[in-house]
Amino acid sequence: MTFVFSSVIRRKVSPSEVQFYRHSSKFDRLNWKYLGDPKNSADIRENISRRKGVGDIDEVSHLKSKYDCANSGEKDSIRERLLEAALRIPNVSHSSLIHNDGSPIVVKRCGTRKNYDFRPAAFETLSKRWGLTRTDTSVYTGPRSYYLLDQLADLEAALVNYAVDLLRSKGFRLVSVPDVLPREVIEDCGMNTRGVRSQVYSLGGELSNEDLCLSGTAEMGVSFLLKDQELQSKDFPQRIAAVSRCYRAETSKISEEKGIYRVHQFTKVEMYGVYLPEESAEGLLHFRDIQEEFFNSLGLEIQILDMPECELGAQAHRKYDIEAYFPGKDFWGELSSASDCTDYQARRLNITYDSGKFPHTINGTACAVPRTIVAIMETHQCKDGTVVVPKRLVPYLGYDVIANSRLPKITPYKIKRKPDKSKTQKIESKELLGGSHQ
Repeated sequence: MTFVFSSVIRRKVSPSEVQFYRHSSKFDRLNWKYLGDPKNSADIRENISRRKGVGDIDEVSHLKSKYDCANSGEKDSIRERLLEAALRIPNVSHSSLIHNDGSPIVVKRCGTRKNYDFRPAAFETLSKRWGLTRTDTSVYTGPRSYYLLDQLADLEAALVNYAVDLLRSKGFRLVSVPDVLPREVIEDCGMNTRGVRSQVYSLGGELSNEDLCLSGTAEMGVSFLLKDQELQSKDFPQRIAAVSRCYRAETSKISEEKGIYRVHQFTKVEMYGVYLPEESAEGLLHFRDIQEEFFNSLGLEIQILDMPECELGAQAHRKYDIEAYFPGKDFWGELSSASDCTDYQARRLNITYDSGKFPHTINGTACAVPRTIVAIMETHQCKDGTVVVPKRLVPYLGYDVIANSRLPKITPYKIKRKPDKSKTQKIESKELLGGSHQ
């Protein structure tokens, strides 16, 4: 397979044109044939409502009418407002979701639930027993911070390496991406970066640019890599894998999501694909099959869900979630997801092929490490608290049982001070003097 960048044409823009290029070109790339047609307004309005989104198609229609009738002197100011309003409109939903009642549809269940002759412990109990995590540093580093120690640190590395090896065997190319990205790129990927409901960490202060943010997923870094590039359809599909730290400001008060299940930063292996428009639906299923293969090979009980519109991000046309059963907590929890974003991101990021056509982009989680660790520990635990390592991971770890920390338990040690000889001599002298006085 010929990978991306072998036939890339980079579009060069002079410094004087940069500001104009950022705004006007993005304006022209939006699908005005769909957004500007009054016949589509009702469907778009309903789509926003079902997604619980913030877009306003009525504002877009109003501004579009004003823009079309404005003279050249008025167009610039209207254009900026129209672009801002249009960028808030979410992607079109898959037709199968329109009549959904708002609940996920279970597409498939895999794996067999284990019969334990004991009450399975939660991950927090298991990891505390063997001294494999620390989550008591929040007073210094904020809530949801953690350390993975010894065998859990090994397990993190093993999961990453196994996931990367699996993706490479499927034809993915591995890239390393930055974790600090321009705000505009993250927004073009479909994430809100401002306001109290934003899950994005913004960087500020004298030492950093206020338009930089921490990336929430490697999908954003790969998107930035492809921004303003023209690809060749003969090289499609392009499949890219990336390992990164992910930063998210999300929180949860659900008891089952305590510990390291939902945290502010974590390691993740991501899948990213660029497809011809007519092939992205099949591409999404291919990503889903890879996820299923990965979690099945770890001996986890999983279910695949076709997610309703209310669970879709602005960029997603269709999304599948994979949940695992956590026996220690007795609940189903999300492990990964995969989304077909159609041309939503490509239009905003100016990713094109064959002289100006917009490809479809797909993204999916191959392995979100903390949640996968929790699922493995709870699923494969034994009565004595040890955990059997899934066979696929043994070659990466070099052992098959997680039993204890390889570092000794650290306990406070009280130093015994040696007696001060000078003080002892003084005391003896006083006693002698006292004796003679009597």
